[in-house]
Amino acid sequence: MNGLYRPRQGRVIGGVCAGLARRFGLGAWTVRLLAIISCVLPGPQFLVYIALWIIMPDERKYAASHPTM
Repeated sequence: MNGLYRPRQGRVIGGVCAGLARRFGLGAWTVRLLAIISCVLPGPQFLVYIALWIIMPDERKYAASHPTM
C-alpha cells in the first residue's frame, strides 16, 4: 500500500501525519514534529491539516477502492 491514506494503526489525532509519513517513507514522529514546528510560521497549516483529514481516505475506504492490495 503505497498510496495516500490515513492508516488505522499509528494515529494520534486524525492519521494525517502517519499517512504522509507512510507515503513518503519517513518516520511518523518526524512528520508530526515538522507539522508542529510549521505551526510557528505564518500560514494556513492548521487549515491544510483539516483539509487533508477530510480529503484523505481512511485505510478501509482506500483498500476497498484498490482491490489489488
